[in-house]
Amino acid sequence: MPATVHVRELTADDLDAAWELGRFAFGSDPQRPAPATVTPAGMTRYGAFDDSGRLVGKAVDLHHDQWWSGRAVSAADVAGVAVAPEARGRGVARAMLVALLDGARERGAAVSALYPTVAAPYRACGWETAGVLRTVDLATAGLPRHRPCPDLSVRAGTPADLPAVADLYERVARHRNGMLTRRGELFDFLAADRGLPGDGLTLVEADGDLVGYATWQRGRGYGADSVLTVDEALAATAEAARELVGVLASWASVAPTVRLCPLDGDAVSVQLPMESAREHERDLWMHRPVDVVRAVAARGWPAHARGVVDFTLTDALAEWNTGTWRLTVADGAAELTRIDSAADLRLDVRGFALLYAGAARARSVAQAGLLHHSPAVDPAALDLLGAGGPAQLLDYF
Repeated sequence: MPATVHVRELTADDLDAAWELGRFAFGSDPQRPAPATVTPAGMTRYGAFDDSGRLVGKAVDLHHDQWWSGRAVSAADVAGVAVAPEARGRGVARAMLVALLDGARERGAAVSALYPTVAAPYRACGWETAGVLRTVDLATAGLPRHRPCPDLSVRAGTPADLPAVADLYERVARHRNGMLTRRGELFDFLAADRGLPGDGLTLVEADGDLVGYATWQRGRGYGADSVLTVDEALAATAEAARELVGVLASWASVAPTVRLCPLDGDAVSVQLPMESAREHERDLWMHRPVDVVRAVAARGWPAHARGVVDFTLTDALAEWNTGTWRLTVADGAAELTRIDSAADLRLDVRGFALLYAGAARARSVAQAGLLHHSPAVDPAALDLLGAGGPAQLLDYF
């Protein structure tokens, strides 16, 4: 192919070619789903074209928001990256990601996450591995069952309950880091049919208020290989979590295995016998800043975190992030300001991603070669950037 590619936003006339490219790359069903026939609000599709006008690559910017310690941070989450086999290894993906980052910054995005099929090309573009979405299998018969709580009621949910489910999800997610807000134009489009998200929805209520829910897929059969897939189980209280786990345990006679994605340290996970969990699937996810100034200013910070640290950042794809910065954290807020003086701590953008997401401490980042400093300087000063604990995702995209 020619040495140059031309990247632009895809139009409606490009969607057939984009679908075919993605279908071959990911082995998708030949039948196009409805979301692939249009470009809804809340999504930007990018394409790379060779000199003949042939589509040789595609990538999607999902206009998500992520929760970071109580505040919603605008994100450019990346999905559907595919390159034609004849064009691979020629810089097509990099050209698309450069355009995507530039467009994301223009629309106000601060951070970006993605699930890679292979990490190396994204590392070369500044993303770094920050966590894993785990799917585990548990023996249904091994789930604890408690006497039903007299102050709680359990019932099957209907589509009319979905707004309350969204509110409870937000109650659980908003004070964590990295989790999607699940609000905005894109989620409105995807939920337009307003049907249940699976085969069933189980609700736990206290005085009419929703305090726990589980969405699940029944699967097929009732033999030894039958699986109840729990898409999500979240609760706002320990009592509600015990009630939900008891309902899941009641499937033991017809679904010997429960499959779910645990949320570390939440009310439901601490009720589960995780020591006996078997890993079914693991999806690595990566993170990077789109705009470091926004990424720092937009998120919430722990009220007890306080300090100042100077560092130099290098970002080959997003030159607006490159420079020497002063991070100031106090009273639950933070800011980055450019400074003219030299800084001994020299940070690669991938190291910034690790620290920001709470995936590594500064000394580990230095050992990985993503943070450089003189022997007399303690790199732990940059742990301030990761105050607030590790990030986690529950959504795959």
